[in-house]
Amino acid sequence: MASPVIYTESPTPSFLFDLDGTLIDSVYQHVIAWRAALSDLGIDLSVWRIHRRIGMSGGLFVSALLRETGLSLSEADIGQLQQAHAAQYRAQLDSVSALPGARELLGALTEAGVKWAIATADTRRPRGPRWRCSGCPRHPDGDPRPGPARQARPRPFPGRGQRPRVEPRHAMVVGDSVWDLLAARRAGTLGVGLMSGGYGREELERAGAYRVYADPAEMLARIDELGVRTAEADPRWTLPAWTWRRASAPPAGGASRGRT
Repeated sequence: MASPVIYTESPTPSFLFDLDGTLIDSVYQHVIAWRAALSDLGIDLSVWRIHRRIGMSGGLFVSALLRETGLSLSEADIGQLQQAHAAQYRAQLDSVSALPGARELLGALTEAGVKWAIATADTRRPRGPRWRCSGCPRHPDGDPRPGPARQARPRPFPGRGQRPRVEPRHAMVVGDSVWDLLAARRAGTLGVGLMSGGYGREELERAGAYRVYADPAEMLARIDELGVRTAEADPRWTLPAWTWRRASAPPAGGASRGRT
């Protein structure tokens, strides 16, 4: 009898989530805040142009907007612009809430023992109140507030010389913008796109999204597509664990089974 073929099973993936537009419905509040902050400096920029840049790190965001206007600002002006944006955003915090399914998604991952974390690219924006308004469960390791992901939008995994807690090839970056998916590709991990930030399916797929969902609720409903089994999984789609053998040794009963 031929010996069984041993297949190394990949671990359940871990997830790195963007925050704005991915877990909380805050993208358009940021657009309005940037629009007001720019107006305070006498810079008139169309709202749609601002929206296309939401999701970049703060420094790159300002650089991109200034390139489109043809203007130049001093370091002091840039600092004032970022502070004005933060103030304008804080004024809208009461209108920020969790996206559909965000609480349930993180809760289901925690219950299933799946590792997850949250990253945001901007260290100047308010975190505590913005996070608390989402009402999402606490991170299993403690305080769930997002930490900064430095460098271009974001740098989701440790740099050279630092030992990652999770190998990038065993993780997925979940975001709502093409910039999130660019970060995933740079890190060597799969990207999952959500349309809850205003980008369409085609744009997210062109940026490299492995899967695209409408919002966290749809991601949870189809989480099996990402290699995660949770309590919410439909038992009708749970396959038995086959023992794979060489083609010369079909399983008992004479019927050969192939991969599906």
